[in-house]
Amino acid sequence: MSSIIQLLPDHVANQIAAGEVVQRPASVVKELLENAVDAKATDIKLIIKDAGKSLVQVIDNGMGMSVTDARLCFERHATSKIRQAEDLFSLCTKGFRGEALASIAAIAHMEMKTKQDQEELGTHIVIEGSKFVSQEVAVLPKGTSFAVKNLFFNIPARRNFLKSDVVEFRHVMDEFQRVALAHPNIHFTFYHNGSEMFNLPAAGYRQRVVGMFSGKTNEKLVPVTEDTEIINVQGFVCKPEFAKKNRGEQFFFVNDRFIKSGYLHHAVMAAYDGLLKDGSQPSYFLYLQVPPNTIDINIHPTKTEIKFDDEQALYAILRASIKHSLGQFNVAPVLDFDRDSNLDTPYHYKDMEAETPTIQVDGTFNPFTDDKTNQHYTKSSSGSGYSSNSGSGSGSGSNSYSGYNKRVEPTTSWESLYVGLETESIESSPFNFENEEVTSSLFNDEDVEQAIHKTYQIHKKYIVSPIKSGMVIVDQQRAHQRILYEQFLLNMTVNQASSQQLLFPLNLFYSSGEMELIEELKPSLETTGFVFDGAESDHIVISGIPVNITESEVSLVIEQLLGDLQDGIPANSYSQNDTIAKSMAKSLAVKTGSYLTEKEQDNLVNGLFACKDPNISPFQKPTFITMRVEDIDKKFAL
Repeated sequence: MSSIIQLLPDHVANQIAAGEVVQRPASVVKELLENAVDAKATDIKLIIKDAGKSLVQVIDNGMGMSVTDARLCFERHATSKIRQAEDLFSLCTKGFRGEALASIAAIAHMEMKTKQDQEELGTHIVIEGSKFVSQEVAVLPKGTSFAVKNLFFNIPARRNFLKSDVVEFRHVMDEFQRVALAHPNIHFTFYHNGSEMFNLPAAGYRQRVVGMFSGKTNEKLVPVTEDTEIINVQGFVCKPEFAKKNRGEQFFFVNDRFIKSGYLHHAVMAAYDGLLKDGSQPSYFLYLQVPPNTIDINIHPTKTEIKFDDEQALYAILRASIKHSLGQFNVAPVLDFDRDSNLDTPYHYKDMEAETPTIQVDGTFNPFTDDKTNQHYTKSSSGSGYSSNSGSGSGSGSNSYSGYNKRVEPTTSWESLYVGLETESIESSPFNFENEEVTSSLFNDEDVEQAIHKTYQIHKKYIVSPIKSGMVIVDQQRAHQRILYEQFLLNMTVNQASSQQLLFPLNLFYSSGEMELIEELKPSLETTGFVFDGAESDHIVISGIPVNITESEVSLVIEQLLGDLQDGIPANSYSQNDTIAKSMAKSLAVKTGSYLTEKEQDNLVNGLFACKDPNISPFQKPTFITMRVEDIDKKFAL
C-alpha cells in the first residue's frame, strides 16, 4: 500500500496559517504596527483605504533590514525575537512566532521597502500570493514600509465574510488604539481614504489618552498609581458619573501589550462597588508592569490573553489601588478623620466647666386650692415673686412666674358650669341628623363596573387587568418596548416624526470611531425626530429631539444605540431602521421597578393591545399571559 501522508507545499501551509493569523484587515494592522514598534521606531504612519480592504500601509523610521533579512522575513517561523524555547518566558517584544509576514504575503499583494541607517541603498521587494515577483535596490529613507493590497484576493470566500466598511474600520481603529495607547513615546499618524484621523505626538500617558478620546476625556480621568514588589500599576480610571453602557473604553496593558482579562476586570468592578448604576461599565486605562518570567503570553494565537503566576495577589493590589484613588480624589465616600480647626474649642475655655442652669419653684403654689380657704395669689410688692394672703407663700425673686403682673381672680363655684348638662335632653339640640339609607349591597352597579375594569401593579413589574374569562398579567417593560418599537418604526417608515426644539442645543462628545458610526446613522436618526445642527471631529450638536424623549435621555439613547451596533450596521435600510427602533425602544421603555399610576397602567395596557403584534416584545419575548377563572379554580381545588 502506498504512503498517503505528504508534506504540504509552502503556499498551502501559509494560507492555512493565514486563517489563524489574518482574520480581517485589522489583523494585518496589528501585526505591522507591532513589527514597527519592535523595530524601535519613533514615528509610525498608518495608511488605509476602504477600511483596509484595498490598502494597509505602515511606514516607520525604525532600524530597517539588510538585504538578507528582507528576503528571509517572509519565510515561515523566521524571527529575530527569540533564539531558544527559554526565551518564551522572558519576552519583551510583540510578534515572535515569525508567521505574520509569511501569512499576509500568502493572501495579498505585498510590497516592502526597507533600509538600514548605515547603508546607502535599500531593498524593494514585491510579493503576490507567496510568490516573489521582484527584488530591487532602491534609494529609500531609513526604516521600513509595508504595503498590503487586495487582501484575500486569492480566497474570495474569506473576502465575502468581511463586514461593511464601517464595521471593518472600527476593528482597525481598535487595533490602532491598543498599540498607540501602549506606546505614548512614539509619534503615531493615522490616515483613512486620504483623511487624517489621528495625529498623536509623543507625550505622556494622560496626553495620549486625551488625544485619542477627545479633549473632554481629561476631566473624567482619575490617576491610579501603585508600586509593589510584584507589580507596578499606573494609569487612569474614569469617574463613576461618566460610566457607559458598553465596555468600549476598557484597556489593560501588561508590559506594554494589550490584554483581555475577565479576572482583572472583576477587580476593577469590585473597586467601584456601590458607585455605579446597574448595567453601567467604567472606563479605565491601566498599565501593569510585571517581571516577564511571571507571565505566559503564548497561550492564545492573538496574544490577547495572559496567564499570571499569582492572579490573587494582582487582583487584591489592583482593587485596593483603584479604590484608594477613587477615595483620594473625593470620588468615593471615605472616612475622613481630619478636623476643621475653626471648630476646635478655644484655649481659654479648655479647663472651664459648663454651668448647670438652676430653677426655683414655689412649692406651696396650688392653682386648684378651694376658695373656701380665701387664698388668692397676687403679685408681691417687690414685683419679683408671688405671695399668699395667708402669708404661706414664698417671696423668692427667682420664681418662674416673676414676669406675670396681672391680678388673678379666683374662680368661684366652678362646679356650677357643669350643672344641668346631665339632665339636658338631646332632643333640644339644634342639630338635625339625616338618617342613612341602608342598601342591600356594598357597591352599586357603577362601582362594581369600575372595580371590574381596575388595573393593579404587582411588585412594580407586572400589571394585572381583569377580563371576562379571568385576568391578564402584563410585563410592563416588555409591553412598553413593543409600543415604542412600533411607534418608532412607523415614524421612520412614513417620515412623519415630530420633533421638539431645544432651548439650548446639546453638545455630545464621542470618540472618532463612534463619530464615524453616528455619521452613518444620522439619516435614520433624523427620521425618528432628531435634528442635528452640525458635527465636528469629536462631538455632535443636537437642536431637536423626538417628542417622547426627554433631554436627559438623549445621551443614553445614543450610547445604547452605539453599543447595539458594535457588530455592524445592516446594509438593508429596513433592517437598519428595525435595529434603531429596537435599540431606542429598549432605552426608553419603562423599567422593572418603576411605579406607575392607575392612569399610566391603563394607558400601557390599552396601548399594548392596540399594537399590530401585542403578543411578543421586539426581542421575541412574551408581553403578557392570561389566566382563566377555571385555572384559578383548579388551584383552589387541590
